[in-house]
Amino acid sequence: MEHIKLALQGYNFGGGYITWAVDKYGGYSYSNAVEFSTMQAAKLGWERYGDTQYVSHVLRYYPYGRAFTTGGDTAIVEVALSQVGNVGGQPYWSWYGFSEHVDWCACFVSWSAEQCGYIDSGILPKFALCTSGEAWFKEKGQWADRTYEPKAGDIIFFDWDGNGVTTHVGIVQKCEDGTVYTVEGNSGDECRTRSYPVGGKAIYRYGLPRY
Repeated sequence: MEHIKLALQGYNFGGGYITWAVDKYGGYSYSNAVEFSTMQAAKLGWERYGDTQYVSHVLRYYPYGRAFTTGGDTAIVEVALSQVGNVGGQPYWSWYGFSEHVDWCACFVSWSAEQCGYIDSGILPKFALCTSGEAWFKEKGQWADRTYEPKAGDIIFFDWDGNGVTTHVGIVQKCEDGTVYTVEGNSGDECRTRSYPVGGKAIYRYGLPRY
């Protein structure tokens, strides 16, 4: 998939990007796509150069999780990681049915689940409010407190205000050496990977899908 991303961005920017990205960074990343675009625009005297989000714009049209993942609890992680670098939350909130930009962390989790067929199969809910996702997992009895050591594919809920109400949600990438690694949509209006200590104060609870 990393090679596919490199090829896609190279198609948009031209072959010079591929050689430059491999030589300087070892491959594609969203940040180096932005760097290359800025460099080329300045060099050519243009206002902009290419589409820095071309990779996510193309991959959103593919049923990526169903076609190219290893399945099980890692499929949703693979899908989510393929979207890292997306800014603004398209197509997640529009896929959900909103006509304008909204807080899209839950939409991102739901979109990732849908790409794997998990909504149709009832493994994960389609939800746009974190509290709705919480209610679904509670009703199913698939709910763990913040001291739980999660595994790949678990759904992590956050309480930034410390008031006992969840306001943000993401997907657990892995848990190693007391650290939880996540993929989150709408983290500063961007899809990003982040990390937290197990049992950290910002963590609210976990939803535990039965893959």
